[in-house]
Amino acid sequence: MDQLKEFIIKDNKRLRCGYTTGSCAAAAAKAAAMMLFCGHAVERVDLMTPKGVLLNLSVREIGMGKDQVSCAVCKHSGDDPDITNGILVYAAVKKTDSPGVVIDGGIGIGRVTKPGLDQPVGAAAINRVPREMIRQEVQSVQERFGYSGGLYVEISIPDAVVLAEKTLNPRLGIVGGISVLGTSGIVEPMSDQALLDSIRAELNLLVASGESCLLMTPGNYGQTFLKESLPVDWKRAVKCSNFIGDVLYMAQGMGIVRVLLVGHIGKLVKVAGGMLNTHSRYGDCRMEILAAHTALQDGCTPDLIRQILDCATTEQALELLSQTGRRETVVRSVLGAVERELTSRITGNMIIGVVLFSNRHGLLAQTENVPELLGHFQKT
Repeated sequence: MDQLKEFIIKDNKRLRCGYTTGSCAAAAAKAAAMMLFCGHAVERVDLMTPKGVLLNLSVREIGMGKDQVSCAVCKHSGDDPDITNGILVYAAVKKTDSPGVVIDGGIGIGRVTKPGLDQPVGAAAINRVPREMIRQEVQSVQERFGYSGGLYVEISIPDAVVLAEKTLNPRLGIVGGISVLGTSGIVEPMSDQALLDSIRAELNLLVASGESCLLMTPGNYGQTFLKESLPVDWKRAVKCSNFIGDVLYMAQGMGIVRVLLVGHIGKLVKVAGGMLNTHSRYGDCRMEILAAHTALQDGCTPDLIRQILDCATTEQALELLSQTGRRETVVRSVLGAVERELTSRITGNMIIGVVLFSNRHGLLAQTENVPELLGHFQKT
């Protein structure tokens, strides 16, 4: 297994970084394409990740045929706990008559069976960034060898057939295997306490600068929404990850008196159910909570409740609610529950505003105090 030189320091410990299944798939596809055109074995392959870290990975399980080449790259998760650590990610590449690069999944790669995920229903669960990485790598090999025809790339992870049963994939509607993931190409290990310490340090800097207002969002979705949809200086936002309650308590203890929480409904709907740590290890009650708030609406039918409960994502559930004209009332009901949970848990003089959004529908709802709070975070 190839280990990276990159590491991070957390809790005064040196933790090794790893690389994603997406990086493994792209590296294996690149190596297979190279061998298809050059005709001899390739023992190592370079891959530049989206994060800008150059990987040099060993190539395993080489199978060379006349019209197809397959090989594998071993996944390394560094010091991050990951059930996929050590598995082999395979890529098989063959020439086709039709131009372009077709990417599909074989054994161990899940199939999407419900709408609302990164890939459409029926597609292999190879997410957008890994797909683009694979495409770019095999196209670069095509150009290098002057090949203008098409290529078919099949990614497979045989060991993942069993591993998938230990993930949330079946519940999400991804069947038959796991997803090929990764947005940076690199896995950075991060313990809960280490992440909280990092957030605490960020809040300390904020307070030290004389600030008493906090703009917070769970992650990248929220940061993108802030940047594109709200009149605020989005760079001031602190990412709280899943630790919504911990960060609010932390901020209150530091003297912060105003907080604007901006989050995707898929994350904050859990808060409506009393989960102030929204990590999936503590539960996944999204559909149950949405179904409960839908059931509160006049004229709601049992069939609609069943459909909500069967949704894989909140985005899919919102589509159902939109079709029945109930989206706005249900979202307002959820928002009210989020506000009640936060204000009942975080006592004292802290003022908390909440913005709910959806990647597909944009701004969904906000508490009445949001316009006033926005004024504290305006762009300068």
